[in-house]
Amino acid sequence: MHRLRTTVVRLRPIAAPQTAKSQSQARLAAVGGALRTFQPMRSYTASVSAEPFLNGTSSNYVEEMYYAWLENPRSVHKSWDIFFRNANAGAPPGAAYQSPPPLGGAALGLANAQAMVGVQPNVEKLVEDHLAVQSLVRAYQVRGHHIAKLDPLDISVVDFDEAPVMVGLKKVEFYGLDESDLDKVFRLPTTTFIGGSESTLPLREIIQRLEMAYCQSIGVEFMFINDLEQCQWIRQKFERPGIMQFTLEEKRTLLARMVRSTRFEEFLQRKWSSEKRFGLEGCESLIPALKTIIDKSSMNGVESIIMGMPHRGRLNVLANVIRKELDQIFCQFDSKLEAADEGSGDVKYHLGMWHRRINRVTDRNITLSLMANPSHLEAVDPVVQGKTKAEQFYCGDTEGNRVMSILLHGDAAFAGQGVVYETFHLSDLPSYTTHGTIHVVVNNQIGFTTDPRVARSSSYPTDVAKVVNAPIFHVNADDPEAVMYVCNVAAEWRATFHKDVVVDLVCYRRNGHNEMDEPMFTQPLMYKQIKKQKGVLQKYAEKLIAEGAVTRQEYEEEIAKYDKICEEAHTRSKDEKILHIKHWLDSPWPVCVCFFKMDGQPKSMTSPSTGLTEEELGHIGHIASSVPVEDFTIHGGLSRILKGRAAMVGQRVCDWALGEYMAFGSLLKEGTHIRLSGQDVERGTFSHRHHVLHDQNVDKRICIPMNHIAPNQAPYTVCNSSLSEYGVLGFELGFAMASPNALVLWEAQFGDFHNTAQCIIDQFICPGQAKWVRQNGIVLLLPHGMEGMGPEHSSARPERFLQMCNEDPDAYPKFSAEEFAVRQLYDCNWIIVNCSTPANYFHVLRRQILQPFRKPLIVFTPKSLLRHPDAKSNFDDMLTGTHFQRLIPDSGPVCEKPDGVKRIVFCTGKVYYELTRERKNRGMDNTVAIARIEQLSPFPFDQVKVETDRYPNADLVWCQEEHKNQGYYDYVKPRLRTTVDRTRPVRYAGRGPAAAPATGNKAAHLVELQRFLDTAFNLDAFTGQS
Repeated sequence: MHRLRTTVVRLRPIAAPQTAKSQSQARLAAVGGALRTFQPMRSYTASVSAEPFLNGTSSNYVEEMYYAWLENPRSVHKSWDIFFRNANAGAPPGAAYQSPPPLGGAALGLANAQAMVGVQPNVEKLVEDHLAVQSLVRAYQVRGHHIAKLDPLDISVVDFDEAPVMVGLKKVEFYGLDESDLDKVFRLPTTTFIGGSESTLPLREIIQRLEMAYCQSIGVEFMFINDLEQCQWIRQKFERPGIMQFTLEEKRTLLARMVRSTRFEEFLQRKWSSEKRFGLEGCESLIPALKTIIDKSSMNGVESIIMGMPHRGRLNVLANVIRKELDQIFCQFDSKLEAADEGSGDVKYHLGMWHRRINRVTDRNITLSLMANPSHLEAVDPVVQGKTKAEQFYCGDTEGNRVMSILLHGDAAFAGQGVVYETFHLSDLPSYTTHGTIHVVVNNQIGFTTDPRVARSSSYPTDVAKVVNAPIFHVNADDPEAVMYVCNVAAEWRATFHKDVVVDLVCYRRNGHNEMDEPMFTQPLMYKQIKKQKGVLQKYAEKLIAEGAVTRQEYEEEIAKYDKICEEAHTRSKDEKILHIKHWLDSPWPVCVCFFKMDGQPKSMTSPSTGLTEEELGHIGHIASSVPVEDFTIHGGLSRILKGRAAMVGQRVCDWALGEYMAFGSLLKEGTHIRLSGQDVERGTFSHRHHVLHDQNVDKRICIPMNHIAPNQAPYTVCNSSLSEYGVLGFELGFAMASPNALVLWEAQFGDFHNTAQCIIDQFICPGQAKWVRQNGIVLLLPHGMEGMGPEHSSARPERFLQMCNEDPDAYPKFSAEEFAVRQLYDCNWIIVNCSTPANYFHVLRRQILQPFRKPLIVFTPKSLLRHPDAKSNFDDMLTGTHFQRLIPDSGPVCEKPDGVKRIVFCTGKVYYELTRERKNRGMDNTVAIARIEQLSPFPFDQVKVETDRYPNADLVWCQEEHKNQGYYDYVKPRLRTTVDRTRPVRYAGRGPAAAPATGNKAAHLVELQRFLDTAFNLDAFTGQS
């Protein structure tokens, strides 16, 4: 309402003698786009209700015109100039309008205009027409991409719900204009830059410029962004006249890159026509697109780029972007070469690469890393983001100016895979942001054999990016100059706003899903068109030759030059005798020189003590039980928890939470960065951890005591994640790749939640070293235990992890006693533990960093044991000289007369406490021994053998609380049999087979528990069984 009133005020008549003076005093003239300021003058000469054109949004437009007129009367249309002069001369707004002179007629002077003040104008038509032009401009900005020439095949499968796009010279009637208005001059709104240095344009020219900006080879989606500065920035980049001008040198460079991209694929097709390689044919402009992004980013100060991509075009990217030696790529096609003994390896179109080189355009060093990737499309997205975040963290790049990520996607996967959405939602979270990722979608307009019209519900495959307000630049991949321009803008956007951006390369797939596939079965019309399609290199070369930018001879020489490079590399590749997976390492550690020997082997095969001094334990315990910040008010319940911790420290004992605190605090003090991530990890799902304290009186004021351990300690990062497992676990895996000197942990809210991250576990964590020769020390904390709480949240599915161990259950390891434990760890693919004491949990966390190599660690963590009175450890078990115990033997009365022991029960985890309670109640402490296997993988054959030899007359029982077809039984039984050389049978005490992990009935849970405890302690339970 204020805006409406002040508009009327500013149209009041101004007395002639006061006009110049009052205008100079009442405003500060805008210089160079600065803000205008006016003094409101509340004096009315016309009723607002009597002037309908001053109501609603029209008042905004009139006010804008008036501002411009006050600054420069010539900057507005002549009709507005006359209108405002008449109003100032005393005419009411409704009578101040004067029709402009006809085109070509003699211009009327001011005197003539003022003499015609009394003529009633159609002022409403004037305002409506200008508002119509504003609506037309906005229509192009919002929906111009609907009619842009994006599809090189011109058979677009994008579904816009058949909604008509009301733009173009023939559609002006929709806005209340007609063809007679096409040559009428209109003032341009401030929300467009099509005028360049001009502020007014004829309607015909306005439409033509908008068509050039939004409806050619580039389609821009950005009007959903709710930030005016960002929208204006994009408008400026695409609307300014003459923006897509390239120098002769830029065009020639672009052609050379297109030659390399195209001829590389043609060379592979000639040499290995029957090999799968997932070639780039149909989207050859991807290579210059990526190189343009890298060039521009390097120019903006980026020193390291981490990339992730699916298999299509990977070999081309490795060759022409990362600059992998061509002969090493060609070696991968030789089926006769033997693989080096470094693991399983992987197919050529999954491999990654790391390379540091000089960028020829900027003459600056750039490090490029293309991450190895499984066939699971988009799975690598969060891994790339995690590694990018880690590199930014280690080099102090808090704004993402030096390290960035580029993610490549396929159109079907980008729309279909949920991890894309999960990864986008990490993009702006404080502990996960990488300050902007450039996404490049290779939009083949098909997914394997599936038509996009049945593969997604959205118009574009890129619509998912709108959830984080990422601008989307669609571009016809058969227009290399448009691709180059869009990629330059994308790199500038990322450097300017540090937010995600999407480049949608609309292209096609010249072959089938792979080179052996027949696409005509399912897409006959599309592939008839593709067969007629001229290659993009040929089209672009003809364009440049016609322009005179290059000669045909120069073009042919460029082709011959690259063909010769490929032939020479092919000749060299024939000299290779063996394939080395290590040549494809994507994440070499920056400190690998001090971590490994030159041949890649560990410098030592011994694991030092993981214990601490009494003083260190006391100091960390004090920090854990205090608030090291002044004037900080904590919750009353938390005060009791901290007092309880202080009491435990005084008694020289610790529970689970304090044991974890001791491990973390000591590693931080020794300079090891720790990052703990997951759902609700700051407090802990079970309210036991409390690593982040919250001031009860000040919003968002927090204290992390762990960062107050020592003056020169490493930083501790603990962060609640988004409600995602797949994306967040992938992120943490990527973070752990960057350096061996960090303890990176992901905790599931409950153990069974890892199943939504199964792809990361199965494709990356379990086989990562075997496939891609990269070690990783990530730790998974999975709460596990049968507590009578139902099928969910009970089991972390240990059977799945154990099944994927690479250890032979039927072979007793042949290692020396001194190296047995460490050699087992070095040879395994991951370590799996189920600790029953806080001290052992403390040791296994410290061992993860102190051992001379890195392996993933899976920890089945307890729930009820967090507060169990017996599940506490004495400081003596954590002092210097102590180690992680792979097996904890029975130290009770059975040790006195081992020959009299009738049964030895092996178990792991929480069930130990239920077994000891039952044994005590039955008075069988002298006849039944209970041994805890704390480390399940690698299996402690040597220590289990010591226990079985100690009790020669005892039968062997494996007891677990899980169902028989779940848990550990199928893993442990053959290993126990191997240990005793199959001389004694291994019996089972536990729940019977079941489909669900646990019962939902509490009473049934207790009945099952008592039943298997009865079996475990009934010495006649297995009589008569073979």
